[in-house]
Amino acid sequence: MKFENKVAIVTGAGSGIGRATSVLLASEGCHVALSDINEAGLEVTHELIKNAGHQSEIVLCDVAKLADVRQLFDGVAGRRGQIDIAVNNAGIGGALLFTHEYPDELYEKVIAVNQTGVWYCMKSSLDHMMKQESGGAIVNTSSLAGVGAAPRMSAYAASKHAVVGMTKSAAAEYGKMNIRVNCVCPTVIDTPMAAGMIYDNPAVTEMMKASIPMRRFGEASEVAKTIAWLCSDDSSYITGHAIRVDGGMRS
Repeated sequence: MKFENKVAIVTGAGSGIGRATSVLLASEGCHVALSDINEAGLEVTHELIKNAGHQSEIVLCDVAKLADVRQLFDGVAGRRGQIDIAVNNAGIGGALLFTHEYPDELYEKVIAVNQTGVWYCMKSSLDHMMKQESGGAIVNTSSLAGVGAAPRMSAYAASKHAVVGMTKSAAAEYGKMNIRVNCVCPTVIDTPMAAGMIYDNPAVTEMMKASIPMRRFGEASEVAKTIAWLCSDDSSYITGHAIRVDGGMRS
């Protein structure tokens, strides 16, 4: 199997892209540490993996809290002896508001989870991967909003642009240590987060679909397959990329 004897940490594993990625990595032989603040969601992901005969563990973690992140990464490394893969995926959407209307406290929350959370997780994963001769693979979840304008989503766009910048900088710094750092930039994916932001307004939903050449939203499994590829030896000479998973929306 592609990830046999590998250890991965996936944040935001309680639903959506994080759940799909965790199930896929586990199906290819990886031991997956499932992390989220959503304990009920983590239990569902864990059961899906367990019922398929694969391995995972649950670690509750708020990525906006440095102590939680350190405990997550240090704990997994202590129990398993290695961290080969880090999928820094946890994120929140915020609100659909014009910039002048956006509440400062919500902006700060979006930045804390989407940007600072990835920062904490990258630093923690790098600390451990630098000690391993095998290095490791880090994949951060950005967004199509991280590579262009996202009207009425300024806080989200700011956080996701930052993820792309951090990804590219770390890739340049740690390539010599055999640590690869990439990110994925999905458009609207059919997940609970998207449902909360887009599906409440049918007009917006249809407008968004019409703007995508493939005329549909993506599936979490499609992003998961891209992430798994970036974590695998099949992409062994690829680092520093922000890969759009967008049905051609920014082609």
